[in-house]
Amino acid sequence: MELNSVKETDVLIAGAGPSGLALACDLARRGVRALVVEQAPSLFPGSRGKGIQPRTREVLDDLGVGDAVRAHGGAAPVGMTWKDGERQGAYDMFRRAAPTEAEPYGEPWTMPQWRTQEILLARLRELGGDVLFSAALTGLSQDDDGVTARLTTGEVRAAHLVAADGGRSTVRRALGITMEGEVVDPSPSLVADVRITEAALDRLNWHIFLSDAGMVTLCPLPGTADFQLVAQFKEGAPDTTPEGVRALVAARTHLSGDDVTEVRWSSDFRPRAALADRFREGRVFLTGDAAHVHSPAGGQGLNTSVQDAYNLGWKLGQVLLHGAPAGLLDTYEQERRPVAAEMLGLSTRIHRGEQERGTAAQQLGLGYREGPLASGRAGLLEAGDRAPDGPAGEGRRLFEAFAGPHFTLLAVGTDAALPAHDGALLRVLRTEAAEAYGKGLFLVRPDGYIGWAGEDTSGLAEYAGRVGLDLNFA
Repeated sequence: MELNSVKETDVLIAGAGPSGLALACDLARRGVRALVVEQAPSLFPGSRGKGIQPRTREVLDDLGVGDAVRAHGGAAPVGMTWKDGERQGAYDMFRRAAPTEAEPYGEPWTMPQWRTQEILLARLRELGGDVLFSAALTGLSQDDDGVTARLTTGEVRAAHLVAADGGRSTVRRALGITMEGEVVDPSPSLVADVRITEAALDRLNWHIFLSDAGMVTLCPLPGTADFQLVAQFKEGAPDTTPEGVRALVAARTHLSGDDVTEVRWSSDFRPRAALADRFREGRVFLTGDAAHVHSPAGGQGLNTSVQDAYNLGWKLGQVLLHGAPAGLLDTYEQERRPVAAEMLGLSTRIHRGEQERGTAAQQLGLGYREGPLASGRAGLLEAGDRAPDGPAGEGRRLFEAFAGPHFTLLAVGTDAALPAHDGALLRVLRTEAAEAYGKGLFLVRPDGYIGWAGEDTSGLAEYAGRVGLDLNFA
């Protein structure tokens, strides 16, 4: 993609990681002009954030990539511990549950981060968008009307800029936004994508090797011939060269260095947890690792990042295209920063062995009950709750009705008069019963959370105005 074809845009997104690409997809399907710029010449090549939690799978379904995620990923494998070349027994690190009517996904999914990004980029291109690679942001300025970003390829003018450029975010630093945090583990770790001969190690388990030098894990990556290797170091610095990775495998497992036929990518890191002191500065927003950095132990970083984008996308769309009050954008930080703080705490406790990976890690229970866009309750639910799935009649599911960039007004077991709708911005659905809801009216936001709930329409019109909906009860 050439910059000279786009010098002005509605939203400029710095960074083509999971949050940047998810946001670009969400904006593109709404008709918001968005440009993604990435300083690297191509997408990130490693597996890094390989775990996709149930709530994120629901988000990816809505963004139109659910089939690709199912095709290229797989359920997280059960762990297998080893000692002296002998299997010691299975160890399942995750809570697994069968799908239910309300929760279609009951266990985490595994897929390398590079594949997630490839899938999102393909979807973005289907929607008419793209990424400008080899375009580094070097500076920015903003005024009352927009942001001017200086890139190595020229200048771009946008109504808003979104920093999705990682933990060392250039945008965050340019804005002077501090990031407070702590070192989760003083010892460094190594992560690498490796290929291992089929005769040496099976791909049925997540293999765990314990030694005095530190734990090593080898997790098969679905849809590839690779394993993700993660190694802890109690002393010394990791050697990330192919020779160093092979020597590590030979020293800490029963495998030989020759069993590692290829080292496709490797990196070292020191697990830390950090949170930006604010997620917004004027017309600039922080998402993903630019706003919060997690230990990988909890499998929360990529998931929290994608859901940042999912929260911000519909709000930008409502303000830019549908006349919603500009104050709606303030609710992004108000809703997402507390969630990021909660997930950071969870990741840190899991890393330190203080908490198991339970239902909290699935992110299905997260919500915005105390947030600025939660109003009312009805039946079994309160505004701010995740809107559950369930039968919608005529063989359809509620999630099918919710899918897309629109709001949904769900009427369950009530004959209350409802507003007219055109299906583009608001859809109205009546059903006699929805087990997870009880009786009442529920306005489901485009990101799948209940914004307003009530037994009748009192207060609905006022709430709708706050989010850019003009209801017609005629």
